Amino acid sequence: MPRAFYLILAVQFISTLADNAFLIVAIARVAELSGPLWLVPLLKISFNFFYVVLAPFVGALSDTLPKGRVMLLSNGCKVMALLALLHGVDPALAISLVGLGSAMYAPAKYGLITELLPPQQLVQANGFFEGATVCAVLSGTVVGGVLVSALMPTLHFGPVLAAWLPVHSALLGGMLGLLLLNLVALVLSVAVGDSGARYDPHSFHPRILLDRFLRENRLLWRDADGGMSMAVTTLLWGVAATLQLIVLRWAHEVFGLPLSQAAYMQGLTALGVIAGAMLASRWVRLERAADVLPLGMVLGLLTALLLLTPDVRWAALLLVCVGGVAGFFLVPMNALLQHRGCTLLTAGRSIAVQGFNENAGMLGILALYAAAVALGLPLPLLVAGFALFTSAGMALVFVARRRQRAR
Repeated sequence: MPRAFYLILAVQFISTLADNAFLIVAIARVAELSGPLWLVPLLKISFNFFYVVLAPFVGALSDTLPKGRVMLLSNGCKVMALLALLHGVDPALAISLVGLGSAMYAPAKYGLITELLPPQQLVQANGFFEGATVCAVLSGTVVGGVLVSALMPTLHFGPVLAAWLPVHSALLGGMLGLLLLNLVALVLSVAVGDSGARYDPHSFHPRILLDRFLRENRLLWRDADGGMSMAVTTLLWGVAATLQLIVLRWAHEVFGLPLSQAAYMQGLTALGVIAGAMLASRWVRLERAADVLPLGMVLGLLTALLLLTPDVRWAALLLVCVGGVAGFFLVPMNALLQHRGCTLLTAGRSIAVQGFNENAGMLGILALYAAAVALGLPLPLLVAGFALFTSAGMALVFVARRRQRAR
């Protein structure tokens, strides 16, 4: 792997770590402000909103500017979000600004990988990237748990700076820790170089970009491998975003854990994903990526076992297993989708299409979860319905793939 790849990996790790810690801090801030329970999934919806709305434009931006510069702009948005939170802005609004930065960042980081590496290294690179990303998710949830724990108010820099900031919160120290993380990612982004890849100039008129984006979206969906892998990753990312919130609530209601410790339970799923991603990068070749489809149905069945776990230790083991299956399943699908997208389109535009569909899936599933929470549905019913939805969706993709091969 070239040296530039590892620098991108470092920026990705720190930025993703900060994003996941931000979610935990934002949830704690909602609780501190006595917000209703349905506001928690709204935080995730706010984060993913710009991924969907700006999808026709961020790919073009990523292909027009050097991708290192786009990464710098996106991390700048995240620093601004922390400054807004420190000045008392509503956490849903602040996390939407983080989402704006992440929406610009995604086509740049993944597009830069496809520009730097040949196709035969994409599965290995995705193994590194997804492993680092999920490791950052794991670290981010742990760091987030620390930032909202009783430790932070005891630190001295929070009270010292409290006099200079308008927000009055026990989470001030955690907010400042998040700001430091994002500043580190911002500084590292400056060092990301230019790959030298250039694309044909195109118009930035919104209607032209939207029309082209819709054509590119149809093109990728109609491709045999591209459409299959897009369906899988769209469903899987929506499931993962909702599972993240379900685990937090489940750990609190079933085992009585506070948010700081529930965040550690959530991180165990990410630990399993790291192991699964590493195994997939070693054992699964790009041309055999579709062979892992049956694991999607297993993922839903494992989730249903949450209802049967007798204590925290068995729950921890189950969450690691869920993460392992998800990681082994996701890496080949993601690599196949990136390869087909880069072949049919450009690197930046294909990632924008992928991001649009995956985040639209997240918004849809999170909206269903928020509605279920607002209606007061009990947690066991939510877990069972979530598991059934996951297995049924993956089964439909598997059957469609079998029929496609038969034809």
